[in-house]
Amino acid sequence: MEQVLTIAGSDSGGGAGIQADLKTMTRLGVYGASVITALTAQNTLGVQGVETVSNHFVKKQLDSVCIDLNFKAAKTGMLANTEIITAVVAKVKKYNLPNLVVDPVMVATSGDLLLAEEAVETLREQLIPQTKIITPNLNEAKVLLGEELESELELEELAERLHQLGSDYVLVKGGHQKGDIARDLLYDGKEFVEFIVARVDTTDTHGTGCTLSAAIASNLALGYSVEEAVKRSKEFVTKAIKKGCSVGTGNNPVNHLVDLVNREEHSDG
Repeated sequence: MEQVLTIAGSDSGGGAGIQADLKTMTRLGVYGASVITALTAQNTLGVQGVETVSNHFVKKQLDSVCIDLNFKAAKTGMLANTEIITAVVAKVKKYNLPNLVVDPVMVATSGDLLLAEEAVETLREQLIPQTKIITPNLNEAKVLLGEELESELELEELAERLHQLGSDYVLVKGGHQKGDIARDLLYDGKEFVEFIVARVDTTDTHGTGCTLSAAIASNLALGYSVEEAVKRSKEFVTKAIKKGCSVGTGNNPVNHLVDLVNREEHSDG
């Protein structure tokens, strides 16, 4: 079984972060291991608290899994601060972690800050050049480029400028745009590939970004090209959004088990 590593924060509500990543990896048939960077007190209503793991212990976790497991891909999510990003970069280089997918998590859906402002430069200058693909949404793309969130920029311009930061591929997620469609744009420095789906009318999208990046890493580990990995991952996430989980009273998570048979529906009573 191919092995994939997630380096991210823990979501106590189970819908995003490490929990979403491991659910996605399991669902897609790879073995997921984890390095936890932060603990969040979190539910469908928002983030009530954050405790960051020391960079020393992040390093220890990375050493522990990397000397034993043979990873075919890795992803990062919430990295919290400059010290953790620097620690992750050092271990990515030391262990030559392949197919690194960086989801530049900065702000939760609820608006809660998940990355220290001073760490954005470290993410941009140290981590992104080590990556196979970065997967920012519109707001994250603008922050990485130093643009005002209110600025109107085409996905193509964002992708071209982001690619100059050093990743092999850029996937700009346009789900925050208005309209009846959700358009994401993949760019490799030469060609654009767009992924368009009908927008799902729901607010239950908690964990979407984590799930997509974990799915991309999983599909890369399974040997798919970047374009095919993104295509398959987008299809998986779209179905997961359509069949979201009603588990809380706020913005509920996507359904990572969407393709599994619901035993209750098929039981004899």
